[in-house]
Amino acid sequence: MQVNVIGLGYIGLPTAAVLAEHGIDVRGVDINAAVIATLNRSGIPINEPGLRDSVRTQMTEGRLRFSAVPDHADAYIIAVQTPVGPDRSPDLSYVHAAVDSIIPYLREGNLVVVESTIPPGTVNRHIVPQLKQTGLDIGRQLFVAYSPERVYPGNVWSELVDNDRIIGGVNEESAREAAMLYGRFVKGSIHLTDSATAEMVKLMENTSRDVNIAFANEMARISESAGINVWEAIRLANTHPRVRILQPGPGVGGHCIAVDPWFIVDSAHGDAPLTLLARTINDHTPARIVRMIESLVAGIDTPVLTLLGLAYKGNSDDTRGSPSVAILQALLSKGYAVNVFDPYTGNAYGNNSSVYEAAERSDCLILLTDHAVFRELDYTRIAAGMNTRQFLDTRNALDPADLEIHGFACYRIGTPGINRIRSREADDH
Repeated sequence: MQVNVIGLGYIGLPTAAVLAEHGIDVRGVDINAAVIATLNRSGIPINEPGLRDSVRTQMTEGRLRFSAVPDHADAYIIAVQTPVGPDRSPDLSYVHAAVDSIIPYLREGNLVVVESTIPPGTVNRHIVPQLKQTGLDIGRQLFVAYSPERVYPGNVWSELVDNDRIIGGVNEESAREAAMLYGRFVKGSIHLTDSATAEMVKLMENTSRDVNIAFANEMARISESAGINVWEAIRLANTHPRVRILQPGPGVGGHCIAVDPWFIVDSAHGDAPLTLLARTINDHTPARIVRMIESLVAGIDTPVLTLLGLAYKGNSDDTRGSPSVAILQALLSKGYAVNVFDPYTGNAYGNNSSVYEAAERSDCLILLTDHAVFRELDYTRIAAGMNTRQFLDTRNALDPADLEIHGFACYRIGTPGINRIRSREADDH
């Protein structure tokens, strides 16, 4: 069997490698010439455990190759990005371009599967009309389905195989054809439905998390004013067998949870007030963190700030939509001197080469990403180089008592200490 995977990003490349590992002849396609050149040199542009070795092995064994253009195949999987525009409306131009690129190669009996996140009804309203240019009877001669990825960055390799799979076809035969393809490697259950329902499932999964995080962030704000430790309150609430509150933080990032709810808002035409409110709360949370930081250094002349973590999630190099980046940019726009350190993101956004360099002469450390390495740093050495030993933990990643031993005044979001800082600043003015 031959498969073309269109789009070699965080989902497309691992999918191509997994297919190849299961005996399928795979051509990975991407219009970005630099990505193709890197892959053909056996370089891997994505930091995902297990991916590098798999790609190199499958290339060596001849089951995986890369190109800027598609080729004739039995099936085509579209895994390109679907961002939102400045007005928060879905940008489907990458999906349309991917479909256009494969149309010259489609023939009777082929399968086209879209994995990109899209608004409900997109396959039927937009993709099918495009594919009708082939002259093939959709659903009888050309099978079309939607199957959303459901993986977690940092654990993509196992979740592509182990997680259940949702497959929505434009008709039952299309769904069955897609199930035969994914059945080659998926160990979880495969659930068949129609394409619009599958599209909605993907959006609902990520929007439910966004709403839950917005609730946690709201509880954090309330707890600060009420003199409550929100982390302890959430821990205790979650001992209830039917309660699962997620964690507050500096905001929501990534290309899924921070984006997908806007697809529902756009499609709902005013009928999604809860989704919109949750998205607004989480979008505004980085600005709330900036205000906290300003309160901490309000009495210091020309303060120096140190941000720990640029990625949107722990132990990852993924900065897409990261609240850390939004906070960095906001602080720079206000004229603050800001150093940053993230062990995973290379030279992105002026990243310092070491945490000790980043903390030199700093007046406040702000932990924004819960990388495991931040729990193992030499905070005695870090504190020795700082001008003012302050620590703001937005992830509840470290024990305040441990930091206080090293001389830090430690603050966490969702705890009474934050409210006292603001009250002190108000008194000063």
